[in-house]
Amino acid sequence: MESSPSSSSSSSSSSSSPPSSGGETGGGAVTWFGMSFPFRSPLSLVMDYCAREDSAEPVIIIPRTRPRFQAQPESASASASDSDENACGGAEEVAIRIIGAGEQESGSPSSRGREAACEEAVIGRSGMLSSEARRRMAEERVPLVSLDDAMGSGRDSSSSSSSSSSSSSSSSSSTYQRYDIQQVAKWIEQILPFSLLLLIVFIRQHLQGFFVTICISAVMFKSNEIVKKQTALKGDRKVFVLLGISLAFMLHVICIYWWYRNDDLLYPLAMLPPKSTPPFWHTIFIILVNDTLVRQAAMGFKCLLLIYYKNGRGHNFRRQGQMLTLVEYSLLLYRALLPTPVWYRFFLNKDYGSLFSSLTTGLYLTFKLTSVVEKVQCFVTALKALSKKEVHYGVYATTEQVNAAGDMCAICQEKMQAPILLSCKHMFCEECVSEWFERERTCPLCRALVKPADLRTFGDGSTSLFFQLF
Repeated sequence: MESSPSSSSSSSSSSSSPPSSGGETGGGAVTWFGMSFPFRSPLSLVMDYCAREDSAEPVIIIPRTRPRFQAQPESASASASDSDENACGGAEEVAIRIIGAGEQESGSPSSRGREAACEEAVIGRSGMLSSEARRRMAEERVPLVSLDDAMGSGRDSSSSSSSSSSSSSSSSSSTYQRYDIQQVAKWIEQILPFSLLLLIVFIRQHLQGFFVTICISAVMFKSNEIVKKQTALKGDRKVFVLLGISLAFMLHVICIYWWYRNDDLLYPLAMLPPKSTPPFWHTIFIILVNDTLVRQAAMGFKCLLLIYYKNGRGHNFRRQGQMLTLVEYSLLLYRALLPTPVWYRFFLNKDYGSLFSSLTTGLYLTFKLTSVVEKVQCFVTALKALSKKEVHYGVYATTEQVNAAGDMCAICQEKMQAPILLSCKHMFCEECVSEWFERERTCPLCRALVKPADLRTFGDGSTSLFFQLF
């Protein structure tokens, strides 16, 4: 009679224990919180699931266990049920297993065999760790390391983390740069149609000015090529052709100025400012038209010089190159002064205040003075070169020197005409060597430096094509 309460308590404890730790039903199924699952134990399910994970991080598995200080049952039935519970996975010890990267494949037979062996070895019949389990745990135990090794590994990990952080920051910065470039490209794509539309409207408003500027510039470029070609013909030039070219250039200039006779184009030619303050774009138009037409008129004057030196050889050919150079540097000086009265009137605008207008005008005149001084120096040097009678890159050779050299020019392969003896002791015709030194500074044979680095020559009849806006 006294054993019935204990047996009943043991039976109640055995009946209440499965919901907390799980019980095994028939057919290998497990009852968990009143639900039946077709597997042997929750530990096997968790280990199988962790073995199938692709993560490279170690996994720690801690099964759910009962407290160690639980009272032991007194009856034989209670001890038998407890032993059954311990055999099914309710062990009093906690088993921890770290699954490495090599054990991630759940389908490998070695991992499944290792799971079964570990499960059988860790949880014994009596609920305690068996000797085989202790041996396996000792083999898999992580060895202790010293403080220096730990510090070294810490430094390695910190360096690797810093390198990874730097690489991540560089990748993020490159991502931001690509994003910024994409935004800029998108912004340009959005404003481009509107910019083109505004440009079309601006050209329509100043259609006549654009058309005239482009036309006279094209004529000026073509005229420069014509003058250079006529200069290269030397004695083969025709007088009536040069006269026709010069007359056409002058007529072109006169027609443009007559067409714009009321637009203050003629005042800057006499270094006089316009009557009224012109707008900005009208100021640019006046300066461009005057600069182009002045060069066109200078080309007509060069054609007249070519007529004068048509049959020139030797000394006259050298003088022709010096005269063309002097005309070009005179033109450069005049072109540097030509925009001054127009910009003077533009900056001296009282609408912006007397102090501001006086300051801007004074600064412009100061800047203009520095450029004009350089042009004056070049003009003076070209004038001095024209006044010199002697050849600055050699001397006229005597009859004995000509006979010793063979009286044969190495450039034209003909008998020498007015031979020039260079400083390197080589001898050539004056016409040939003068034409050579229009482009080079060294001897045609030995490449010795003969001509000093003085002014740039314009003996080939060319004209500077750069626009003088300021």
